[in-house]
Amino acid sequence: MQFAASTGFEGMVYSENRKTRIGYMPTVKGIPGPYRFYFYSFDCNEPIHVHVQREKMICKFWLDPTTLSQNHGYAPGELNRIRSLIDTHHDMIVEAWHEHFG
Repeated sequence: MQFAASTGFEGMVYSENRKTRIGYMPTVKGIPGPYRFYFYSFDCNEPIHVHVQREKMICKFWLDPTTLSQNHGYAPGELNRIRSLIDTHHDMIVEAWHEHFG
């Protein structure tokens, strides 16, 4: 796992390195590939899930079980690769969720 040392959240599996007008978007670190796995800080009232972005494409997966919730631009084959990454790193993503949302 990689940690973002400059955020003040050393030791956690995410970094709150993106702030938008709607709040922080903590990024899960340590998942290889061209994707950014993240949460929206206001998503705590939903079941555990993760957003995935590459370029202008975004999707959202529920984690228990791993199920596609939303897709904006990804082809089916790439969604299958993302689902496989989520399954491989499931525990890390869930840990990051609990670290952030408590």
